[in-house]
Amino acid sequence: MFRLPRNPKNICNFGFLKAATRTKIGLIPLQTKTARSYLIIGLCLLCSALSFAQDLEPNNSATPIPAKPDVQNEVVQDTLSRKRTDSLPIAKTIAQDSIKPKKESLTDKVTYTATDYERISQRLKKVFLYNEAEVTYGDMNIKAGEIIIDNETNTVFARGIKDSAGVYSQIPVFVQGPNEVEPDSILFNFKTEQALIYGSRTEDDGTGFKITNELSKRVNDSVIFMRNVKFTTSENIEDPDYYFYARRVKFVPGKKVVAGLTNMYIADVPTPIGLPFAYFPMEKNESKGVSGFQLPSPGQSNRRGYSLQNGGYYFALSPYYDLALSGDYYTNGSYAIRADTQYKKRYQFSGRFNFNYERILNSERGLPDFTERTVYNIRWNHTRDTKSSPNSRFSASVNLGSSDFFQQSVAQANNGNFLTNNFSSSISYGKTFPGKTPINVTVAATHSQNSNTQEINMSLPTVQANVDLIYPFAPKSGTKKGALQNINFSYSVRGENRVQTTDDEFFTPEMFRDMRSGVQHTVPIATNFKLFNYISASVGGSYQESWVFRTIERDYDGVLEEETTDTIRGFDSYRTWNVGGSLGTTVFGTFNLDKKQENKKIQTIRHVMRPQLSYSYRPAFDQFFDAYQRPDPTNPLDTQLSDEVIYSRFEGGIYGAPSNAKSSSVSFSLSNVLEAKVRDKDSTKTEAKKVTLLRNLNFSTSYNLTADEFQLSPLSISGSVPIIESKLDINFRATLDPYALNSSNQRINKWNIDNGGSLFRLTGASANFGYNFSSDMFNGGEPNGNRKENQTFAGGGRQDDLLGEGFDPLSQNRLYDEEEPEGPEQEIKFYNFKIPWNLRVQYQVNYGNSARQNEVTAHSIVFSGNVELGKRWTIGGNSGFDLANPGFTYTSLNFGRDLESWNLRFNWVPFSARTSWYFFIGIKSSVLSDIKYDKRRAPDERL
Repeated sequence: MFRLPRNPKNICNFGFLKAATRTKIGLIPLQTKTARSYLIIGLCLLCSALSFAQDLEPNNSATPIPAKPDVQNEVVQDTLSRKRTDSLPIAKTIAQDSIKPKKESLTDKVTYTATDYERISQRLKKVFLYNEAEVTYGDMNIKAGEIIIDNETNTVFARGIKDSAGVYSQIPVFVQGPNEVEPDSILFNFKTEQALIYGSRTEDDGTGFKITNELSKRVNDSVIFMRNVKFTTSENIEDPDYYFYARRVKFVPGKKVVAGLTNMYIADVPTPIGLPFAYFPMEKNESKGVSGFQLPSPGQSNRRGYSLQNGGYYFALSPYYDLALSGDYYTNGSYAIRADTQYKKRYQFSGRFNFNYERILNSERGLPDFTERTVYNIRWNHTRDTKSSPNSRFSASVNLGSSDFFQQSVAQANNGNFLTNNFSSSISYGKTFPGKTPINVTVAATHSQNSNTQEINMSLPTVQANVDLIYPFAPKSGTKKGALQNINFSYSVRGENRVQTTDDEFFTPEMFRDMRSGVQHTVPIATNFKLFNYISASVGGSYQESWVFRTIERDYDGVLEEETTDTIRGFDSYRTWNVGGSLGTTVFGTFNLDKKQENKKIQTIRHVMRPQLSYSYRPAFDQFFDAYQRPDPTNPLDTQLSDEVIYSRFEGGIYGAPSNAKSSSVSFSLSNVLEAKVRDKDSTKTEAKKVTLLRNLNFSTSYNLTADEFQLSPLSISGSVPIIESKLDINFRATLDPYALNSSNQRINKWNIDNGGSLFRLTGASANFGYNFSSDMFNGGEPNGNRKENQTFAGGGRQDDLLGEGFDPLSQNRLYDEEEPEGPEQEIKFYNFKIPWNLRVQYQVNYGNSARQNEVTAHSIVFSGNVELGKRWTIGGNSGFDLANPGFTYTSLNFGRDLESWNLRFNWVPFSARTSWYFFIGIKSSVLSDIKYDKRRAPDERL
């Protein structure tokens, strides 16, 4: 047993002994040699003497070194040893090694593969991989033609190889985390995880930036320093049509690019466009883009001076919503302010809000032609996914503001909005309370506005509740049979406030002063049953009670000699009711034209008639009428003569006045449908094809049994003739009057046939059709749909862009690229090319003869279309021709060119009061959208 040394100088000796105990000793056969035996015994005695020398008392001047505890190497004390009389301390642990183990340079497993060979050099400490080589280390992956791994320097070098034709191929692809680089060669250090990249090509997925450089140093997966850099958004990264060249660049993928001296090159030609430094934000939300300033476009106007238009700031606030603030300023004091925000939450709702305010000054103050005008427009569209809440609904479609906004605005050139005369808005919320009898509650606000008359009608708000049909005598299970079991009734209540005003009084105290309010209750009751198994009969009635809060009182003032009308505010009500019934059936007639089975083209004709006879009765409600006396207007000088005026205090109210005339009328209508079965062009089909020859030829009229004159109403005829099945129908309508006209062309209570005329007199007729043609129709396809966001339809106009495309001349107008075909379609085929086109046509003709004028009151054709002359050339426009008053209608033309990374567009209104043109060229990428040039000539400002 060895004891721990007490003298520091002997620590090395202890170490030697410790090492000696670990030495393996080989055993050899013993040989009797006296001299050698004595020598070995002597050495043992000497070692024993040296070992006992270590038990000597230490020198007082020596400084002991305490041993560090090591619980793992604790020595167990011998309990059988003799008791010592001295107090020498006994060490319980062995000192720990102070030399720390060397840290491993690699923290993950390195895997590699190659196709041709994998050669390991022990002398060079390198691994050589050739042909389709790949190395993976953690989140780092390198693929290249040739890869060399140096174990001594912990680096990997990758480069491409030349194929048999001498072409440099299998260039390296370096992937680390979410970033990918395609350099000419790369040197990566496993230990520092840094890389030197030569001739790299990379793309940022967030913004579409494509970056090439001579040399870059990847510090980590989020910071890269580059030298001699080209960055562009062009699809052709090898030969871009434009790029920015910078000497020194710091690139943070997905966040920013910070560059030194930067110049813009177009087709490898330097331009004067340059900056001492440049900063490009690349941080992009899920679908909203990049926040940043929107540079204004300079312009000039003869009556407003120089201008800066559409300058502002775009806020990419969140993946769910954004905000764009912009405005215009003219040197004569005119200005415009705009705010536009879009929002969307998947499976919940989506919408867009837009506000425009403009203060337009023409000429200069003090001049005789100076004018000042303030216009505004508010748009809001909101839709809610029905799946998010099946029992509640909310929607909004708002388009209100100044009636002449699109005529006066200097920042709008939307043809469709300019030609739209009516604006409308609706905001509604609905809630369904489910149960045995569901109840539907709706709260809505509506608005309608005419831009010509500047009249505005609004309801603020309308609250309506409906109770579903209740069948009190229906069986608990099974179908309802008979008149008794089919008896049903319901209940609805509607309260609303209506406002009729103009632009000048919009949202002023005068507007609310003339507001009309009321509540209307309706209880309908009905039943239906069968007569003789072929006739459907229905009987019903309705009770209605109307509450109003303002009535009138009329009288004649003898002093002022005029009629007076006073408004009385307060609650009042009236009640009305009516009853009626109807009989209807369906008659089928079939004509077989192919009785001899001669396989004629038309085999069978089927005629379907649906006649209906109905009766309605409404009594006279005289109790709600009053009367007063006034002088006879035919002889006002004779005061003895008087005329009785009958009026209702509910006249002019929100629901009008009830009728004081009894009505008992019989109505008749007949609907006709003509169909045919024809032989199918496809000879493989055995069954005939069904086609419609005449769709909905309707006749309707009525006869009032209680009227004193004109008991028979004019006969109304309407119908539709299909020309191209499910695509083109010609709609027509006509009105035939059985009563005659006198010599003054006034309608008299005399049959026209008794006045020397025909049975009926044609008083009016109209016909129209609309159709969309396209090149796909003749290729067996369907007409092209509208691929663009329809601004005109969102503003209350037509959905089919018949009046022209909606565009904003101050925004970046972009063409929508078609996806390039893949596979054999990319091959060049001679004498086989397509020119996509589409054409929308609307034809309208109206005839009027109510007073023997016998003239065509309206006759016009309007058309709009586009032609793609080439893969990137688009020409379109809209126009029309008035055949009644010969001349072209509003016309506009547009030309577009897709320049790969750029867009070019030219819009032109050649004639009319809106004569103008607009030219735009700019980069497609939203990050570089401020790099553009646009020029416009505004419409004639003197008109």
